[in-house]
Amino acid sequence: MSISSSLTIAQLNPDGSVPVPTPPDAAANAAAEALRREAQFEAMQAQLESLQEILAKPLSEILADRDKFKETAAAWDSYGAMWMLSQRAMKRVALDLAAQQGVGEEEVVARAMRHANAVLNGDGEDLGGIVAEAQLAHIARHRALLRKQFR
Repeated sequence: MSISSSLTIAQLNPDGSVPVPTPPDAAANAAAEALRREAQFEAMQAQLESLQEILAKPLSEILADRDKFKETAAAWDSYGAMWMLSQRAMKRVALDLAAQQGVGEEEVVARAMRHANAVLNGDGEDLGGIVAEAQLAHIARHRALLRKQFR
């Protein structure tokens, strides 16, 4: 590359001053910054549109959605209470039957933990058909959390 090919002739500004050339990497940085800001602007615009969509709803519709969420949360809370009660009742039955056979509570709990770990760690272990396929899939989705609980 010769010196003459890298030289540029500056055009004077209309007021007669000489423009200060910008370094090539500064122009590239400015272009990249402009693209980043444009992407940020578009993301903010999309967020604003989604908020506008929510705010455009009548208040009665927004409150109805809130009421649906509260109903759903209450239903899950009730389900959780029912599940806990049924688990405690089954544990009581298991302990009563074990006591009739001379097996202590510690052994019952140890067996339950072994069964739970067999399901968590075994491929396809369904406790003799007691755990349905859909339940095994649900357990698999939460395997990491359940393993912490059943140590």
